[in-house]
Amino acid sequence: MNTCNSFLTRLITTLFQMIGRIPDPIADSLARAGVKLWFRIDNKHRNIAIQNLTRAFGHEKSPDQIRALAFQSFYNIMRIPFEIGWSDRLTLPELYRHVEIRGLHHVQAALAKGRGVLALTAHMGNWELLPVVAPLAGFSADIIYRPLDFLPLDAFFLHLRTRFGAGLIPNAHAMRKILRQLKNGHVVALLMDQNVDWYEGVFVEFFNHRACTNKGFALLAMKTRAPVIPIFLIRNQNRYIIEFCAELELILTGDRTHDIEANTLQYNQAIEAVIRRYPDQWFWVHQRWKTRPFCPWPREVEK
Repeated sequence: MNTCNSFLTRLITTLFQMIGRIPDPIADSLARAGVKLWFRIDNKHRNIAIQNLTRAFGHEKSPDQIRALAFQSFYNIMRIPFEIGWSDRLTLPELYRHVEIRGLHHVQAALAKGRGVLALTAHMGNWELLPVVAPLAGFSADIIYRPLDFLPLDAFFLHLRTRFGAGLIPNAHAMRKILRQLKNGHVVALLMDQNVDWYEGVFVEFFNHRACTNKGFALLAMKTRAPVIPIFLIRNQNRYIIEFCAELELILTGDRTHDIEANTLQYNQAIEAVIRRYPDQWFWVHQRWKTRPFCPWPREVEK
């Protein structure tokens, strides 16, 4: 990294450290004031969030309830920089006092099979803390990620995510390293709740609408037979819950196309289930249903 980028990384680190020293009541007040302004002026992301929530919950929630959920999701996102700054100055034992681990036996049983574990996760709660607090569960973890284009910020997050021993695997040309880490008995995690282009995914149901979903995770599971465990980090007032869910049984019928779609569908269902429990904590500002199924034939004109 050149001198300019190194300086900017130090500057970003200092800013987050300053933010992290703001007392929690004041940080909460600042976040609440900031989200009111953000929600009011950011028409693009406000509309995306409301459209997504309407798509998911329009048949069971009123427009006012949906708008309130959108606002709360903005607030949860606004809290993330404060929590990153706060967490960056704590030791692992200090962080442990703020974390509750649930369902650890699920991942322990999966690791005992000797093939490593594929961890299915999503942009829930403060997902940036997941690689930070994962070592509290007592296993080696690696996160598949896309490096940021802005190198100084990427360097900051590289330090943040790995400082307690978690590894990062850049998503480009990642297969060899993923296979090696699974063979070494690691937990390899992938955020699987974002839209992908049609050639990267398959269209399966998500909140009763077909969403283009990364098929690489299913292919990995089918190739390695590594157990798949959903893992989520949920914000619970001033504490965090690391929730390990039951293993998702691998579907293998011999029909490769069917198996990719069937396994990917159950991954979406696992993510949808946790979002339904904590609907304000998901990243609703993302255009999850952006890619649409390709139709080679023109639709018949309605008469």
